[in-house]
Amino acid sequence: MSEKRMKLVREHLDALSARDWNRYRSNLLPRVVYDERGTGLRAEGVDKTVEAIQGWTVAFPDLKCTIKNILHQDDMVMAEVVWEGTHKGLLKGPFGEIPATNKRGLINAVELFHFEGDKIREMRHYFDMMGVLNQIGVPATPVKL
Repeated sequence: MSEKRMKLVREHLDALSARDWNRYRSNLLPRVVYDERGTGLRAEGVDKTVEAIQGWTVAFPDLKCTIKNILHQDDMVMAEVVWEGTHKGLLKGPFGEIPATNKRGLINAVELFHFEGDKIREMRHYFDMMGVLNQIGVPATPVKL
């Protein structure tokens, strides 16, 4: 089962890179939860999850995912990934709206996929949003504590 789930995660991230939204949706439970720790975004349900992910592909039309490592334990698969793309569209988030800068970015991230049977029930995405902003030319100043 674990090998099957790791294969499904690979296919799922490949579907995102290919913008194959039907295949992307097919891997998700109807009540899936997407928790984007880099921005604080939380989406519940397939439509809201796909909408959240499509926001990134609007901002970075050439966005691609490369899996560096993939591990499994019980109902969870962890993927260490690299996201790479060019900021050619409007990027929307809790930071506001950022028009295209035409700058390229490359960010390391970790995604945790929790399964129920052979479907994804939850995705938690950890990445450095400040790093994204700096790479696309938006100065991000850390808060002093």
